[in-house]
Amino acid sequence: MGDRNTNGRPAGDGTADEADERTPLTNAASSLGNMGSIRNMGKNSKGKPLYEDDRAWVRWPMNFLHLTWATLASNYVNVLLVFVPVGIILGALDMNPTAVFCVNFVAIIPLAALLSFATEELSVKLGQTIGGLMNATFGNAVELIVSIVALTKGEIRIVQSSMLGSILSNILLVLGCCFIASGVRRSESTFNATVASTMSSLMAVAATSLIIPATLYASLTHSASSSEKNILILSRGTAIILLILYCLYLFFQLKTHAKLFDAEAETGEDGEPAEPAEPEILGPIPASICLVIVTLLVAVCAEYLVGSIDAIVESAGISKTFIGLVLLPIVGNAAEHVTACVVAYKNKMDLAIGVAIGSSMQIALFVTPFLVILGWIIGQEMTLHFQSFETVVFFLSVLVVNYLIQDGKSNYLEGCMCLGTYIIIALAFYVYPDDAGDIGSMVKGFFVQ
Repeated sequence: MGDRNTNGRPAGDGTADEADERTPLTNAASSLGNMGSIRNMGKNSKGKPLYEDDRAWVRWPMNFLHLTWATLASNYVNVLLVFVPVGIILGALDMNPTAVFCVNFVAIIPLAALLSFATEELSVKLGQTIGGLMNATFGNAVELIVSIVALTKGEIRIVQSSMLGSILSNILLVLGCCFIASGVRRSESTFNATVASTMSSLMAVAATSLIIPATLYASLTHSASSSEKNILILSRGTAIILLILYCLYLFFQLKTHAKLFDAEAETGEDGEPAEPAEPEILGPIPASICLVIVTLLVAVCAEYLVGSIDAIVESAGISKTFIGLVLLPIVGNAAEHVTACVVAYKNKMDLAIGVAIGSSMQIALFVTPFLVILGWIIGQEMTLHFQSFETVVFFLSVLVVNYLIQDGKSNYLEGCMCLGTYIIIALAFYVYPDDAGDIGSMVKGFFVQ
């Protein structure tokens, strides 16, 4: 390919850090040793690579192979893509439910990484505003697809626990790992406290939107009114308000206060202009095609995954709540987890905070309300009335995170606090049975005389 690389820039251009930030786990094919030789797929008689040949019948198929390799080589975790066809075949043949669950569980991990990669590539051309919307939508695409599939099957508990689990894994597990990753190289890291405080305040609003339905349910225990109907009306109205707040936040972040959120992008750690953005590997059309294909594959794998959950619950004795709250979010957020840790290790804490807390905020203010509205449309009574135990856990987690980030500084000990809190919560939900009663009925005496 001469003296130019896949991105079209001189081979020696760019730094090692730029290459490292290309993907969550590591760089693309150039770091894969002899495997990268496939990228030099030969030249024509004029010395051009075959994917730039003047003949369309040569250029198009070779360009397809070239872009496919660049996409597959974008992340080491893509070796797990072999589980995708295996999981689909096992599900289609109605094989052992445990095997179907485990294989599709693993298959979703590389698909989530490909979704993240394609979204980043598409955002390069679309600009900041539309790119931000794309990241907001596809950054949590796996959780959204799995939840939509579960919602259509009437698995409301799976939907609620996976939403809550995604939030908790981001604000505790991911944030804790970011603090530790940064803390192993420096005694203290700093980040924009104003931005972090804004995000955490919105998370507090989201926590309030879950506490109110739980409290109302406890208050209506002895009322003649239908508590389910009243909770449904409250949830749908609250969902609309949360969606409006999310749109206002996007306008705040991308338009009116964009400089506040772009402070790290404009200048580096030493006050000098930040390094230029990495050029794209995929153009808008290939990235869009990749998004569509990967989204369809995630939907198919999610279909078989959710369909096998009941058999897993019966055979393994694991509750649906634990599966939805701990296992599914770890898979869906795997790519984001690694991305946040990598940038935190490089002391780009504002970006790491944006990935961790920002993703949680998108789940709380956009995905969960959207699922309530979708349930309203398709006739499923999805509400914001979570189990009171889950609501209390969520509120306490938001409280802990608010205390840790309010000073705009972090260290490894604070990261260990977040991790410890998450492990305690995971253990609590591991022993929490699906048929546990709502603690609202236990404390109704505080509200009803």
